[in-house]
Amino acid sequence: MLSRPKPGESEVDLLRFQSQFIEAGAAPAVKLVKKGSRKGASANLDQPPLQDHRDVVMLDNLPDLPPALVPAPPKRAKPSPGHPLADHEDPEERLNRHDQHITAVLNKIIERDTSSLTVNLPVPSGVAFPPVFHRSQERQRKPATSGKRSIFAQEIAARRVSEASVPSVRGVVSTLDQPEDAVTCESLTPREQDQQLPWGSHDFQGPHLVTGKGLKGQEAKQEAQTIHEENIARLQAMTPEEILQEQQRLLAQLDPSLVSFLRSRSHTHEQAEEKATKEQRAEGPSVEVIGEEPIMPTSASEPRQEDELEPGAPALALPVVPRKEWLHMDTVELDKLHWTQDLPPLRRQQTQERMQARFSLQGELLAPDADLPTHLGLHHHGEEAERAGYSLQELFHLTRSQVSQQRALALHVLAQVISRAQAGEFGDRLVGSVLRLLLDAGFLFLLRFSLDDRVDGVIAAAVRALRALLVAPADEELLDNTFSWYHGAVVFPLMPSQEDKEDEDEEGGPSREKAKRKSPEEGNQPPSDLARHDVIKGLLATNLLPRLRYVLEVTCPGPSVVLDILAVLIRLARHSLESATRVLECPRLIETIVREFLPTSWSPVGLGPTPSLHKVPCAAAMKLLRVLASAGRNIAARLLSSFDLRSCLCRFLAEAPQELALPAEEAEVLNTESFRLWAVAASYGQGCDLYRELYPVLIRALQVMPKELSTHPLQPLSMQRIASLLTVLTQLTLAASSTALEPSSDSAETSLLATPSLITWTQVSGLQPLVEPCLRQTLKLLPRPEMWSALGPVPTACFLFLDAYYQAWSQQPDLCPGDWLQDMERLSEELLLPLLSQPTLGSLWDSLGCCSPLCNPQSYAPAPEALPSLLSLGCTGRCPPLSLAGSASPFPVLTSLLSLLNTLARIHKGLCGQATLQSAPATNAALHHGMSLALLSRLLPGSEHLAHELLLNCVFRLEFLPERASGGPEAADFSDQLSLESSRDPGCGRGALLAQACQDLPSIRSCYLTHCSLARASLLASQALYRGELQRVPALLLPLPKEPLLPTDWPFLPLIHLYHQATDTPSGLPPADTVGTAMRALQWVLVLESWRPQALQAVPPAARLARLMCVFLVDSELFRETPIQRLVAALLTRLCQPEVLPNLNLDCPLPGLASFPDLYANFLEHFEAVSFGDHLFGALVLLPLQRRFSVTLRLALFGEHVGALRALGLPLTQLPVSLECYTGPPEDNLALLQLYFQALVTGALRPHWCPVLYAVTVAHVNSFIFSQDPKSSDKVKAARRSMLQKTWLLADEGLRQHLLHYKLPNSTLPEGFELYPLLPPLRQQYLERLTSGMTQNGVSET
Repeated sequence: MLSRPKPGESEVDLLRFQSQFIEAGAAPAVKLVKKGSRKGASANLDQPPLQDHRDVVMLDNLPDLPPALVPAPPKRAKPSPGHPLADHEDPEERLNRHDQHITAVLNKIIERDTSSLTVNLPVPSGVAFPPVFHRSQERQRKPATSGKRSIFAQEIAARRVSEASVPSVRGVVSTLDQPEDAVTCESLTPREQDQQLPWGSHDFQGPHLVTGKGLKGQEAKQEAQTIHEENIARLQAMTPEEILQEQQRLLAQLDPSLVSFLRSRSHTHEQAEEKATKEQRAEGPSVEVIGEEPIMPTSASEPRQEDELEPGAPALALPVVPRKEWLHMDTVELDKLHWTQDLPPLRRQQTQERMQARFSLQGELLAPDADLPTHLGLHHHGEEAERAGYSLQELFHLTRSQVSQQRALALHVLAQVISRAQAGEFGDRLVGSVLRLLLDAGFLFLLRFSLDDRVDGVIAAAVRALRALLVAPADEELLDNTFSWYHGAVVFPLMPSQEDKEDEDEEGGPSREKAKRKSPEEGNQPPSDLARHDVIKGLLATNLLPRLRYVLEVTCPGPSVVLDILAVLIRLARHSLESATRVLECPRLIETIVREFLPTSWSPVGLGPTPSLHKVPCAAAMKLLRVLASAGRNIAARLLSSFDLRSCLCRFLAEAPQELALPAEEAEVLNTESFRLWAVAASYGQGCDLYRELYPVLIRALQVMPKELSTHPLQPLSMQRIASLLTVLTQLTLAASSTALEPSSDSAETSLLATPSLITWTQVSGLQPLVEPCLRQTLKLLPRPEMWSALGPVPTACFLFLDAYYQAWSQQPDLCPGDWLQDMERLSEELLLPLLSQPTLGSLWDSLGCCSPLCNPQSYAPAPEALPSLLSLGCTGRCPPLSLAGSASPFPVLTSLLSLLNTLARIHKGLCGQATLQSAPATNAALHHGMSLALLSRLLPGSEHLAHELLLNCVFRLEFLPERASGGPEAADFSDQLSLESSRDPGCGRGALLAQACQDLPSIRSCYLTHCSLARASLLASQALYRGELQRVPALLLPLPKEPLLPTDWPFLPLIHLYHQATDTPSGLPPADTVGTAMRALQWVLVLESWRPQALQAVPPAARLARLMCVFLVDSELFRETPIQRLVAALLTRLCQPEVLPNLNLDCPLPGLASFPDLYANFLEHFEAVSFGDHLFGALVLLPLQRRFSVTLRLALFGEHVGALRALGLPLTQLPVSLECYTGPPEDNLALLQLYFQALVTGALRPHWCPVLYAVTVAHVNSFIFSQDPKSSDKVKAARRSMLQKTWLLADEGLRQHLLHYKLPNSTLPEGFELYPLLPPLRQQYLERLTSGMTQNGVSET
């Protein structure tokens, strides 16, 4: 049996099947017969088929006759009322006619005979084919039936009616056959008809009043038409005069209301017809001409077109004018059709108004007057349709479109906008921050929702936008370039700090308990609240990591999406230790990355674009593992042990980059990242066993290194790979120097204790002869700036390797010290000393200041889109050449060189005399001391070791205070005598205090080492990092830099601690050695105030005053100690200097102080309780009472602590500031003036009790009672008049004389002011006017 044709077989196969069928001689399954009648079909079956040219198809496998029907039980048939049964009809013929069996249809298929049919070609016409049916035609005729019928059924019924009515068709044809100038009544408007009818006549198209309503069917229309024709014939037979007479007769007979009704109805009918005619003309020939043109002659159609185009366009120029007959256009809303008209002209005039920012599809900010063509696709928006581009709101709306391409396009444009905004391309052309606006609008969660989309294109666009938002390419490039610097692998977490200031000040148990209480609350916060403070935390709370794993593992996206996801994961890992741990612990995430993107075997990849990164090594995946390992030693150990990274490292490092079956650039980066991952692991003392396996590879790379350094031009990627290789060797050398640590009971120390290193000194001792020639070769390029900058971090890595090598060599207990000392001398004489004497190195030192952000703020510009919730390094692009991390920056080379010199000088003391950087001369000692003080207040967490070393060896070093031996104390005494213009006891002056402080420097250092102590765990971790004790390094991710390690006012820390201990002690007993601690702190502050004022420049004078007030608040006896009295008096004198006093501002917020008025109130209460008239205590009370300070301080004294006035017995001659600071300008606070007057009148304030404030109050009261300001309120005028009258009636003649005759302040006089012998005339007249009124009222003047 022959088989049937199958899909995919060609015509040749069909011909072969046909030949096989003919050769087999089988009977065909189809026979060709001629179609006959159904009755004779059975008789013609045995006859041969007729010879006919037509095709007849017969099916053999179907019966020719329908199957026999089983007779049903007899049933009485009931004919239908509409279809009665005919007696003469043959039942068999009826059954055959209604037969629905398949044999009746498919038995014989015969082609229709078309030989006798005539074929007519289509008639050419200028309209559409077929003619378009418009609903307007249907609305013009009445429906045939009252029931609901479709538009199509109504149209068919109308056509049938038109075909049946022959006279009407003839009427139409006769109308169309009229000549051109013949105008019928149907084609004219009512106004045109009025012009052609006789005068006074109206439209005679049909009856207006007589409608035939009430009659049946056609009789109504016929009767109405008959009456209408009779009326027209009668009117035409009458003259105009007869018509007017008949009109007047009818108006006189009819009711006036009926006449007005008929007139209004006729007027309404005319308006409707005129409106319909206008609409028909305004619509033009778009609808009507299409249906009439096939039967209308050209001569008849042309005039109609001209007539319809004459009327003016409507107010809203639309391409198509809507008609009421159209579907859903019963009410035309023209405001919704504005989008169909042409764009309005672009406004080009300059305006000061802010306009909405619009962006192109590439994220570019378009100018408001940019005139771009519409085919660019930038005008598809409703608001400001004439302007090109899309606003952020419109792009947000487009991201929620149902069309996936529109969602992807919107996300792509938003990603471009974010990238350009972070790059600073928009500059000052935008008001506000783009990123802040997007995040406030919920852009972060829009991206998260888009990641859950089912369309791959939308997911790719969302991942790209997420990368643009989170990842700063310049930051990643900067961190990669600085990896081989001095401690370049140690980085800060990119996490914003959200702790309150109160939490930052607390230490110990309470802070830890509060952190424990806050962690559950933070975990219960919704992602939106978390994202408001921290974008990364908000994203992680939305299950972002499982979704990214799903995209990588299941959807298998393209290379760009894979790279974007890996970049996002790298940014998440840099956020914090918590984020890195969550990335590591995400189920199957790291497994998928290692399996898919770090395979040990793969197919070779060509130079072209890679279709897929799956099963192909990817450098970004290796970088992700390196960033994860930097977060902590535990994470690094889990990566090495759980994911078999040792095999990956061996696979990617065993071959040279050019031998890997990868593109050249990708192979270089992969090899570099493999070295960096190994270096990070070696920083914890892990992965050192790979050294034995890869030793031949490392030696071969070191041997080839001089050749690579001699090739020109130097390749930046090759230089990064060489620097990474040297960094690995540096860490391995430090690991070889680590020995077994002594057991310690300290929990923090034992927590950092790890397993001993698996590498020994013998294995790395032969590396130095291979690295030193490379360093010499790079130093030869130092005079050539272009070549030197092209080396990148290679010289830095060479210096750091030698530093680690000599440090490890000196720590080997089994080797002879003379060997390394002799080798150090050789290196110093042959390499280092000639290098230090080169002029080129001097130029590097000179350019260092230009690259420093402190010395040159222009070298660093903050990012234009910096957000507190999304921390970044602030790199807006490639770093400028003359910046700290720029290509021409000398910072990495100089720091590595200084590190090597420091190590050599520390190990070999004899080299200090050979180098020029030994101990500083006397002229530079003050500079070095100032640098140490500036550095101490700027060190961040992670540099605890440096802070401890500065406090221990530099800050309190006597050699760094050359003023002690160069007449500094004597100069201080002479300066005080000139400023105070008085002689004091030489033993009590500032010079003697400074000399004593220099002698007590060891005690001062001990005091500050105690009170400025750092957390021991942090100090041990920092010491391990700086000393190269790799087994104790907990992580390369530093703590969060909330604030510097020491505050800017760290010299006052002992005083602040004493104050807090005194206030927190329930018993009120002072802490132990209170006098010694306070004296050491005051001595050091006095040294800094006198000889290093720049060190206290960051501490405002008001803050220094508040710290001095804390000395008096510690207890009731501390301020009475003579050393304390002298030191505080000297510091108070420094605060009251003319150049310092104007900067004393007590009204601004002070660091570390919640409210100065509250502190002053506490100070007044303590003074009133324990001062006993101490003059120094009183001077500190009087200093904040100056007129320029807040009135709150003066109200606190005169309103709540009036009793303290009796103890303020400070003489006028000992007042540290001028008396004019208290008396001018005149006081304007009425409440305070009344308190002044009350204190004077009641005797609470007397000149022998408080001479200073007595003179001040008299001056202000006198100025108030004699002031005649016309702008004063009635309340002030009444108080002034009353106060003056009471002054005139005072019984105390001395006080009365002082208040009335006060002239000027004068601190040399006993009273503190001068008096008028006689009152000035104006004051005398004003006083007499008030006193005369008192006399008239019967009040005695005496």
